[in-house]
Amino acid sequence: MTDDTSSSDLLMTPLNDRHVALDGRMVPFAGYAMPVQYARGIIAEHKWTRENAGLFDVSHMGQAWLVGPDFAATAAALETLVPGDIAGLKPGAIRYTQFLTDEGGIIDDLMVTRPADPALDGRLFLIVNASRKDVDYEHMRAGLPGSVTLEPIEDRALMALQGPKAEYVMARHCGEAVDLAFMTACDATFDGIPCHISRSGYTGEDGFEISVPAGSAGTMWDTFLAASEVEPIGLGARDTLRLEAGLCLYGHDIDETTSPVEAALTWSIGKRRRAEGGFPGYERIRRELADGPLRRRVGIRPDGRAPAREGTEISVGGSAVGKITSGGFGPSVGGPVAMGYVETAHSAVDTEVVLTVRGRAEAARVAAMPFVPHRYKR
Repeated sequence: MTDDTSSSDLLMTPLNDRHVALDGRMVPFAGYAMPVQYARGIIAEHKWTRENAGLFDVSHMGQAWLVGPDFAATAAALETLVPGDIAGLKPGAIRYTQFLTDEGGIIDDLMVTRPADPALDGRLFLIVNASRKDVDYEHMRAGLPGSVTLEPIEDRALMALQGPKAEYVMARHCGEAVDLAFMTACDATFDGIPCHISRSGYTGEDGFEISVPAGSAGTMWDTFLAASEVEPIGLGARDTLRLEAGLCLYGHDIDETTSPVEAALTWSIGKRRRAEGGFPGYERIRRELADGPLRRRVGIRPDGRAPAREGTEISVGGSAVGKITSGGFGPSVGGPVAMGYVETAHSAVDTEVVLTVRGRAEAARVAAMPFVPHRYKR
């Protein structure tokens, strides 16, 4: 969960002082100083989120507007860069999609929201990964027509409230949020603070992501933590939660060598887009949809207690068939879980495989994902 950025070069989120005051263990991540855990520790934070409501600072993520003359024009422009059905977005709806290379590899995955407010027609709100936002912004500027412009947002924080009690907490401060369904969003006020709220997240739990002016972020953070149901959660538990939920982490489970079909993200490619194409890498994706990919992202459950970490070799019958891309202990599962890529011939659930863990052969099997059922509000 760390990178090699020098501490003197790190950026700080608007909530940095709050993390330090809470004795958060700060680490370099995507160029920012971020809390990997607080005093309770990763396992306790993970379980708290599954049972109550966890509060995450995700202000390092990239927030931006795409702005065009009208919705149809802006959506059409973005569809030249992604395989998602952006034109089909209803007001207030969110779409998960990917920027693709000409070869069909994933440059980044992102969330796209069509604002519910008719006054914002022509705008799309984007959230991209922190480690890729500079790459993404350059990619968009190079690929968008002159009538559609990119406007990065630099003066807002982003936090996520996740868990089965998130709705109860939000109801006390923002009634509009409670009416949202999964993957929808609206502009609202939180105790008088203007904000943008989406019913989405990265844990597999019900919850919300809140974009708020940077100057008001501390007040909102403090209000959340005053609730008995809420505890601060760091990057460590964020990673174990998303792994149990079977969600990809860019740079690990997806990158420019993996296609959406290989990555089991076919569901994010709309039916119209599959038929019409018009996005980078279409020929590869069309072929993989028709004939199947050579490899697939799958879940892996080791039989023993030893976690299989990223880079662990997966073999069948003495021959290597793939590698683990994410792995660790799943606190809610009560044992090790992992995901990785294997040759398609060995991708069926319950296929027996062998993992080379610390030089030892460990029995495992291909498992269905998610490892913990999603609990989104539909």
